[in-house]
Amino acid sequence: MLFLQGDRDEFADLKLLRPVVKRLGVGATLHLVEGGDHSFKVLKRTGQAGDDVMTELVTTIDRWCNETPVRVD
Repeated sequence: MLFLQGDRDEFADLKLLRPVVKRLGVGATLHLVEGGDHSFKVLKRTGQAGDDVMTELVTTIDRWCNETPVRVD
């Protein structure tokens, strides 16, 4: 499972999400978007534009899909 999360997301408290991801073990990955809210909109002070954030997310998803072994039961 891949969790994409803005570190300013008011709807998903990282204090709650981090332990869940940890309990899920190696099958779970948490990727934080620095300065991102629930919609991944970032603060201007990060210096990132919306396109930069989307590129980061797409790159993260692509890398995760290609590095994560598929388990078939």
